[in-house]
Amino acid sequence: MTEFPTDDANGAPSVRADAPATPLDGLRRAVLDAAAELSCEGIPEGSDAPGDGARGSAGTGASARGEGRASITLERPRRAQFGDYSTNAALLLAAGLGAPPREVAERLGSALQARLGSSLERFEVAGPGFLNLFLADAWLAGALAQALAAGDAFGAGEARTSERVLVEFVSANPTGPMHVGHARNAAYGDALARMLALHGHRVEREFYVNDAGSQVRKLGESIQALARGEQVSEDGYKGDYVVELSAKLANAGNADPVELGRAAVAIMVGDIQVSLKTFRVEAFDDWFFESALHAGDPSPVAHTLAILAEQGHTYSQEGALWLRTTDFGDDKDRVLVRSNGEHTYFASDIAYHQDKRERGFQRQIDVWGADHHGYVLRMKAAYEALGGDPGELELLIMQLVHLVRSGERAQMSKRAGEFVTLDELVGEIGVDAARWYLLARSHDTTLDLDLDLAREQSSENPVYYVQYAHARIASMLARAGAERVRMATAAVVGPAREPLHESERALIEQLLAFPGELAEAVERRAPHRIAAYALELAQGFTAFYRDCRVLGAEPETVESLRIALCEASRRTIACCLTLLGVSAPAEM
Repeated sequence: MTEFPTDDANGAPSVRADAPATPLDGLRRAVLDAAAELSCEGIPEGSDAPGDGARGSAGTGASARGEGRASITLERPRRAQFGDYSTNAALLLAAGLGAPPREVAERLGSALQARLGSSLERFEVAGPGFLNLFLADAWLAGALAQALAAGDAFGAGEARTSERVLVEFVSANPTGPMHVGHARNAAYGDALARMLALHGHRVEREFYVNDAGSQVRKLGESIQALARGEQVSEDGYKGDYVVELSAKLANAGNADPVELGRAAVAIMVGDIQVSLKTFRVEAFDDWFFESALHAGDPSPVAHTLAILAEQGHTYSQEGALWLRTTDFGDDKDRVLVRSNGEHTYFASDIAYHQDKRERGFQRQIDVWGADHHGYVLRMKAAYEALGGDPGELELLIMQLVHLVRSGERAQMSKRAGEFVTLDELVGEIGVDAARWYLLARSHDTTLDLDLDLAREQSSENPVYYVQYAHARIASMLARAGAERVRMATAAVVGPAREPLHESERALIEQLLAFPGELAEAVERRAPHRIAAYALELAQGFTAFYRDCRVLGAEPETVESLRIALCEASRRTIACCLTLLGVSAPAEM
């Protein structure tokens, strides 16, 4: 668990106003201040106003939680001929100022020129009123120096409010080995937790173990049938792993099926823990067992049902206990206790989320499988019925993943035993390729994982391409020597040097975009954005390396800046790979 300071001992959210500024913060602040100078009234509602402590970043417009609101943006144009950065500020100010956008853009450019001085080489008005900014080499070199000085903290701790967050993920039913669907959930939850922690949140991880209910008995009955030499029932669990469990468990033929199932679950949980460690999933802070919700007097389930009853949200009908989820937006009320006295899974899930609330988490993030899509509305309704803010509960639904081998998809069914396990996937393509490909697309889209491409060692394979870029940089810096690298990174800002090459400028700007990319990836819960950024950065470095000689470049000031640029690229690529749980090799 990564710790960050809070305002008080009770873990209240911490406003991180003292977080180190990124190089682009000053430029964005200058744009906002210049806009305010023209007319404070002209800044549209919803924009970041000067002095509000907002930590904007290049490339980020409306946030994932505030789309549709007009906001002043600072973005990198697609083509270098349109400048280093472009802003839409004049377009948004024009109506309030009662002047044409292009005229406002000219005035805004002049105000920025006065603020930035020699750092702004020139500005141009484009199109209907965009303002394109062309920055001086000295500004870019200074920004690179600032990024290098931040070290591993570059882009870290940018969350304006640090929250105590619980990420519950994987939570695979312990009735069998984990398949590739669970692997996608594991890679995603682990990467998301890493990103949240780096961004400045206090993150804990949890695995919810479904060790109660009919499925445990069904597993025990399946094992017992095999131990007795009988055929497993049609709805029982099948597969080699069930045969292995039957051989491992003594007296399986005569044991109580429930106890036998629990013993099998204990073995499976141990196997899951080993598989996750091999898959490079960071250790969970807690393994929460469903059975704990039914233990004690009162049990957490009974305690939660009492809370709902006290608030008047439950009622009895036909011998069953119901929750009025329709009062909170659900399409129908839900059963909590059946007429035979058995608690539903929903009752356990509500109790589990209440337990997390009482443990003091300010945000709960659940990473669920595709089959839970219809469960979201009722869980949100129950959370609100408990008195919680439904906005604090995020239920993220993973979509299906298909392994493609020789052009055919492998079927996965835990009970039928026809599935590809996480261990088999790792054995076939390795941890790095598995994690990259499982994270390279948005979690809410179906994924076809091409095993043939994942094994390729060529530029067509993106994980190989990014890792190779890191290894190439590491090898070059090793040839330069640690002392030369140290001297180069300390001398980025210095006397006038040769003009920056176009590829140097582009690579510096790509590096400066990292804090904003991380912030956007965290905001959108989108590790795939980090994978895309890492690939683009590796491609940017390759273009720079093609166009610019590094070791042996003359004069020495040029070599120093390029060595420093290589070191910043190496650090940032390594950081991206670490966030994804992919190794950053020093040689390949």
